[in-house]
Amino acid sequence: MTLEQGIVLGVIVVIFGLFAWGKWRYDVVALIGLFSLVVADVLLEKILEYDQSNLIDPEHALDGFGHAAVITVAAVLVISRALRNSGVVDLITRRLAPFAKNQMLHIASLCVVAAVLSAFMNNVGALALLLPVALKTANEQGRSPGLIFTMIGTPPNIIISTFRAQEMGEPFGMFTFAPVGGLVALLGVLFVAVVGWRLIPKKSLKESGKDEMFELKEYITEVRVPEDCEFIGKTLGEVEKDTGEKMMIFGFIRKDGKVMTPNRNNLVREGGRYLVKVDPVDLKAIMNQSGLRLEKELRTRIDNIDGDDVNFTEVVVTPNSQLLGRSRSFLRARTSNSVVLMAVARQGQPIRKRLGDVVFRVGDVLLLQGIQSDIEEHASNLHLLPLAEREVRVGVFSKVSLAVIIFGAAIALSMFKIMPTTLSFVGAILAYIFLGILPLRDLYREIDWPVIVLLGAMIPVSQALQDTGLTDKIALYANHITDSLPSWGILAILMVVTMCLSDVINNAATALIMAPIGMGIAAQMGVSADPFLMAVAVGASCAFLTPIGHQCNALILGPGGYRFGDYWRMGLPLEIMIVGVSIPLILRFFPMSPVG
Repeated sequence: MTLEQGIVLGVIVVIFGLFAWGKWRYDVVALIGLFSLVVADVLLEKILEYDQSNLIDPEHALDGFGHAAVITVAAVLVISRALRNSGVVDLITRRLAPFAKNQMLHIASLCVVAAVLSAFMNNVGALALLLPVALKTANEQGRSPGLIFTMIGTPPNIIISTFRAQEMGEPFGMFTFAPVGGLVALLGVLFVAVVGWRLIPKKSLKESGKDEMFELKEYITEVRVPEDCEFIGKTLGEVEKDTGEKMMIFGFIRKDGKVMTPNRNNLVREGGRYLVKVDPVDLKAIMNQSGLRLEKELRTRIDNIDGDDVNFTEVVVTPNSQLLGRSRSFLRARTSNSVVLMAVARQGQPIRKRLGDVVFRVGDVLLLQGIQSDIEEHASNLHLLPLAEREVRVGVFSKVSLAVIIFGAAIALSMFKIMPTTLSFVGAILAYIFLGILPLRDLYREIDWPVIVLLGAMIPVSQALQDTGLTDKIALYANHITDSLPSWGILAILMVVTMCLSDVINNAATALIMAPIGMGIAAQMGVSADPFLMAVAVGASCAFLTPIGHQCNALILGPGGYRFGDYWRMGLPLEIMIVGVSIPLILRFFPMSPVG
């Protein structure tokens, strides 16, 4: 192994380890890998006086951000937003209601719609659309949300297709993946609907209900401020700080009995009455120290707590949320204290420690209190997914029709090779803007910038893997240890390895590393690379064993009431089934024909 190959291998092992560790977000890890190879390239040429290093030329280190795959992924995310705005998706999900009465049909219908939507739009966006619908239909039928959430996602087809175009001169067509992907998705839906949900531990399948996750009534108390209370003259924010944030003031009770949302800068006055959230154990100590008094008829007040001005909304922290890695202080600053964080649940269970110490993660469920319009505005700006029961809204028919026609035209232009896929999608975006389907304010809202940075940084790393000859070295070693295996066995091993990597690191990064290795194995065997690229595409999509394998897995962790270990119980049999089904399908539609 050459020095250059050793450097690339070492960098890839390190960034894979950082991906699995999860301390830093995957886009930062990808940038670490890119920068490390650039530094190594400079050292080799300047200090070791290499004539020309095959690592990453500093002048072209950022070329990956202009790669067709990066632009296409961004375009698909923008189109997802346009389809949501037009009402196309809501029109589809509205048809789910008749199937919700039967549990198996309920699960199957959601799986089918999710699979169809994620074939044409970003899968996180598809899940965000279906999550409130799934929760509502589950509540209406008295079922646990854990029964109806699935982990089916879209394979990184764009990456594999553009990689093929780069290496073989022609990309996979728009529906080239359909024979294998469509049948695998269909069988996956049947598996989840008939068998998969039965494998989830019963302890995770609690009966659904509004207060299942947050039993706030145990912690809400009405207090009165007597004349000798030491809080008089302080702001509400100062009172919360003085109590060590053990008591949260979220409602001011007027003389007519109506509960209003207070401003944390308001002063506490004698005779004032407030609704507070406090643990009963802490309440006695606070009352003894400050002089607060309990009010009577508390139960009546609590039962009528959802007034016009005091609303509670559950939201989920999404992979794109600005709250990731932040605490309550950041939420307060961004919302100008117009909403109050009442509680946080993680993996279906309330977090009992001080809310000010909680660092938000993907999939956390936050209970926010405030004026409904304020909550909706801030949830949108912070990329939080509301879980409130909603009515499905259908867009104007003309908008729905136009959106479908435009999207269909873009796909047709790509299918018949009249225009590259990337430019076809860009044209569709321009049409959506001109027709008012996609307002300029929404143009970049759905773009998952960490994924874009990940792709832009990992593409040069993937190229270095090939330029240094490390791909051929790995392929030669793989062929040596699998020499006695049939061709389908080698294909299966490649898919399983790709699956395992996708369960611990981002599937886009997995595809970028495994695709050249798969092509190298095909070259060593002297056969077509297409079945190996398809095996990588399918394997990279199957991140079903852990909640960290894919953004969608993490997103449903809280709302579904799952535990970390619940994923493999259904995910492992599902992945085994996919390997057993997809390998024969790949060999049927993409045979290992000898090359030249």
